[in-house]
Amino acid sequence: MLSRAAKAIAAKVQVPAAIASQSVLAAASLAAQAHADVVLPYGQKRPLSLNFASVQESGGRKTTADREALWPIRKREEVLHEIYVSERQAWAIAAASWAAEKRAIEANKKLDYEGRREALRDLGPEPESPLHPFLVAADPTIEGLIKAWANAPASLGLFSAEGGQFVGGHGMTAENRLRTAAGFSECWDGATIKRVRAADGVSILRGRRLAAHIMLQPEAAATFLTDPVLKDQGLLSRFLVASPDTLAGSRRYAEPRAEDDAAIRVYGARILALLETPWPISTDRSQGLDPRALPLSADATNLWRDFYDGVEVKCGAGRDYAGIRDLAAKAAEHVARIAGVLTIVENINAPEVRAVEMEDAIVLVAWYLGEAVRLQEGSRTDPVLLRAQALLNWLQLQPGSEISFREILRLGPNATRIKKDADQAIEVLSAHGWVEETSKRPRTIRLLGAEVGHA
Repeated sequence: MLSRAAKAIAAKVQVPAAIASQSVLAAASLAAQAHADVVLPYGQKRPLSLNFASVQESGGRKTTADREALWPIRKREEVLHEIYVSERQAWAIAAASWAAEKRAIEANKKLDYEGRREALRDLGPEPESPLHPFLVAADPTIEGLIKAWANAPASLGLFSAEGGQFVGGHGMTAENRLRTAAGFSECWDGATIKRVRAADGVSILRGRRLAAHIMLQPEAAATFLTDPVLKDQGLLSRFLVASPDTLAGSRRYAEPRAEDDAAIRVYGARILALLETPWPISTDRSQGLDPRALPLSADATNLWRDFYDGVEVKCGAGRDYAGIRDLAAKAAEHVARIAGVLTIVENINAPEVRAVEMEDAIVLVAWYLGEAVRLQEGSRTDPVLLRAQALLNWLQLQPGSEISFREILRLGPNATRIKKDADQAIEVLSAHGWVEETSKRPRTIRLLGAEVGHA
């Protein structure tokens, strides 16, 4: 069902299948993560939360694909908003009445200590405000998320169609990056979140789940996916990345097909049903979710073990996954999580993960490992090479073969408008035989190559 939806979205929007699949899997993770935790063969439970990063240039229609995949989530948020408006009015009346009664008890001079304590005990705790009616947030800081989460649904999604806002936002500044990475890693792990702050006091959040899907343009992706702080902390290994080539130039208009719309509706109805199904949640809001355990069947366990061993062998020196060991080390866990999501989407009451879901999850994670190797070997996310390619493309569109360095800074691609960045890009192009410097004063660059893409 998810596969049919992804193919339908890819065909309707005319985006690479990988982009549509990322959006569909992210929505499925958000819908499933509240209901169960997958149990690994060695007994530990893991959330069904998945993190995705989709890389596509502007105009690649990634946002349009995401809009198709997220319609059931928007529909659920509309209902939650209606409930919130109704409950908030009732809560406001109850809270005001409670506060007035509390003040009256405290001001009643006829009551002694025991009488006042008894009256306050009978009054009970202050009424809880209704939960904020949202399931996804685009670019929260980790501190803002934790502060709001006490009064928000326990299962949320960080879904950003403009991932540059997240990557370039306050939480990813040099002084905040490590703290942000650690916080979002805690969310992926499903750990109890504890914060002690002078202004906000102590926050302890249990049973929270966070799925994530950030969509990035190539340069923002280069900054995010090659950041040594995020890599060393382990956040990047928790993301599954897809960076397919754009279909721009081949997307002639095609009338929407009825079968595609039908597949998207069936998918949306299933996701919506999962979101509407009551969550296993404690009456004590601070305890959050209590997802049931979802074990692997015997056949699924055997497949998982074979995959685990196969990946481990390929992590050795000089082997296929030596350059992506951080992701490979978590590959088996990614498989179990995806298999759990597929299981819950197929049957919310499934007693275990079957071999068929495990096989599908293994195929998917094997693809993600291959994609990571491809990107690592091709340096598709190296910001210096991306800037060099952008400059080369621009130079080849200029009318003459020579251009001044000043004109590059003034009129060149945005990625090379800063002198340091332009110098690096020219150095790369020069090393690959694309340009040469013909004059120092005024500094002038001449284009030598004739084919796009050599760099």
